Parts: sequence; structure tokens; C-alpha cells
Amino acid sequence: MPQPSTEFGEELRKRRLEAGLSLTALSGAVHYSKAQLSKVERGIKAPSRDLVRLCDAVLGADGALIALVTQVAAGTPAEPAPGHVDDEEEWIMQLSPDGPNRFHPLGRREVMSVGAASLMTWRSDGTGPASPASGAGMLEASRSLFTHYRRLGQTVEPGMLLPVLIAQTHTLRELSAQTDTSTRRQLLALGSRYAEYVGWLVQETGDEPAALWWTQRAVDMAAAAGDQALAGYALVRRALVTLYRDDAQQTIALARRAQSGTLPPRIRGLAAQREAQGHALAGDLHACLRALERARTLLARPDDGSDEPVIGTMHLPDPVGMVTGWCLVDLGRPREASEELDRQLALVGQDAVRTQVRYGVRRALAYASAGEIDHACALTAPLLDGVAAVRSATVTTDLQRLARVLARHADHPAVRRLGPRLGTLSRLSTPLRETSP
Repeated sequence: MPQPSTEFGEELRKRRLEAGLSLTALSGAVHYSKAQLSKVERGIKAPSRDLVRLCDAVLGADGALIALVTQVAAGTPAEPAPGHVDDEEEWIMQLSPDGPNRFHPLGRREVMSVGAASLMTWRSDGTGPASPASGAGMLEASRSLFTHYRRLGQTVEPGMLLPVLIAQTHTLRELSAQTDTSTRRQLLALGSRYAEYVGWLVQETGDEPAALWWTQRAVDMAAAAGDQALAGYALVRRALVTLYRDDAQQTIALARRAQSGTLPPRIRGLAAQREAQGHALAGDLHACLRALERARTLLARPDDGSDEPVIGTMHLPDPVGMVTGWCLVDLGRPREASEELDRQLALVGQDAVRTQVRYGVRRALAYASAGEIDHACALTAPLLDGVAAVRSATVTTDLQRLARVLARHADHPAVRRLGPRLGTLSRLSTPLRETSP
């Protein structure tokens, strides 16, 4: 969090006066009290992240105010050391007894029974190698299941899916060593998609190191299958970790590395979207819009005709439009953001609960930041059941921001009604657990 800063306060006051704004006028524009702004300008009180972004946008600072308070988050590196696919590697991970959101590697004797049983059903006699027919059958069934799992992941918490997804990843990897070369490559390619999805769901539990570990396993499997492109998408995934750390510089750098001309257009388009989110964190509107336009062009290109599952989200009819709304919040333009997110959320299916919750909370944050407290509360209330159901660490990040904005209006009737449950869900560590009142 930003610390009290005389340098920031002086710069804020200088830019406010240059813009010809009184404290009262700036207060009305950013929906923070005049008293709080005065304390920030005098270096007595630390500005919130949202206040910094709003002031930067209102005063046309183009990220200069944001840069004064930005601090790179410390923690797990966003790029783990690369690994390789090794038949002796201990790959299986499961829920740890140390906590419901922790994962740890297991030895082969501890392979989950569901994975072992699934594998054995595709062996020719339970002891020998799998036949080409059984490998192809497993491939077809696993593709169908993967689409089902991704849809199911929209409505349930990660812990309900992770054990079976991890087991399925292991099964595909093990079976790939028991079949012909062509089928082996296809099994490993599909297994890499499973591993990447595991990495995303693990991040949703709040476990960044395990998320990065699984992303690297996905890259290793894809490379063994002859697909080097997933390494590019892994950079996009790692940039998501740095995005949630509020590290704009690293997010932009990783996303740019994933826009190599040798990568498929879809991966480059997703990377351009992530770059735009990084520029939004930095307060650079023009760079953000350029990256979004590049993303739209790339994502409009036809796919490569592969029958492998689509990389990235499959629940956003207009991903660039939705990310535009997302970015406008971080750019301190909440009214524009709320209008764009209104349009985009109307296109999302009601069964895509995780997506509805993720962008719905951000839309409520936009309305609250624009001073429309009643509407923000009305939008938030029906989302809370979904928040409790999907138990997402990344959604909780925005929920906490929303709770802080609404806390400035604690006497507002709608905020008082919403407050207890919103406070419970936004304070709890992930995976979220609702407690009885």
C-alpha cells in the first residue's frame, strides 16, 4: 500500500493548482472528502490506490502521480526455472493437509487412486502397454471431459475440480509413454492444456508458487509434444500474477515477450490484452488503447484449425471489450468503465458464474468510484452468492477494493445493509469460507 508521502502530496497540490481546481472541486471529481485530500497533500495521510488513479486521470497526469507511489510487490518470482518432462519426475500434486489452498508434490506410491484407476482402464491387460486404439479412445474422452471441466469451473470452487484435473493430467502423461509416437504427441498436447488449467485454478486459490509450478509443467508437456507456442502463453499467465501484484512494469515486459511474431495470433492477442492491463496500472492511457487495438486485430484472425482446446477464456463474447472496461477502472475513468462493463456483461451467459462475478465486481467498483453508491450496492448484492460459490482469490482482490470504497460511505443505508456479508467475504483468506453470522 502507498505510504504517506510529502513528495506525492506536493506534486498533487502543484498539479491541482495548475489545473485551476480548488480542493472542493477535486473532491467532487474524485468522490473523496476535502479533508482527506488536504491530509494527502500535506503528507499526513497515505493516498489509497484508487485515489491515486482517480487524481491521475482527473488532472491529466498520464501516470506521473501513479509512478510516485508505485512499489513493486515482493514475493515469488513470476518466472520459475524451466523444467522438463522426465518419466521419473514426481508429478502428482494434491490438496495439502496444511491447508485447503496449498499443494505439494507427492511420490509415485501416493498417486491418487482416481488417476491410477483411470490409467489402468486404458491398459490392454492391466500390466502391458496401452494399445493405439485405447490411447486414441482416452484422447477423445479426455478432450470431451476437458470442455465439461472448464464449464464446471465457472460454477464451483477450485478445490472441487483440482483433484480430478490433476489426476487426469497425470493419466495423459503416463499413457503417452505407453503408445505410438503420433498418439503420444496428442496425449501430451492435451495434457499440457489440463496442466495449464490446473495452474489457473490453483492461482484462484491464492497459491501463486504452485500456480507458476503448474504453468511450467504445462510448458514442458507441450514442448515434449512438439508445441513450443504454449511457452508464449505461459508468459501471459505469469503476467497475470504480476498484474495482481500491481507490478505494471513486469506485467508489460512479460506480455511484450509473448508477442513474438513466431507465436500464433491468438496468443499474441491475449498477450496484447495483458500488456494493455499493465499500461492501465501505470496510468498510460494511450499505450493501453494501442495495445487493445492490437489485441482486437490479432484475436479477429481465424484459428489455426487445431482440434486442441482453445487457449484462454471461452466465456467472453468480446474479450477485448471486456478488458477495455477492466482497464478503464485502473485508468481512473470509472464512468467510462461502468458503461463499457454494462455492455459487455449483458453478453455473458448466466451460467458463466465465475466470469459474471469477476467482471461484475469490477463493474460495481467502477460505479462506487464514480460516486453512484446506491447502484454499486444494488449490483453487488446479487453477486455475493457467486463470490461464495467460486471462491476466487483474484475476485477477492477487487472485492476488497470495493469494500474499501464503500467503507467511506458507511452511514449510507445501502452500504449498511450490504456491509456485514461484503465485509465477511472480502476479509477472509482464500479459499473463501463464509462463516455463520
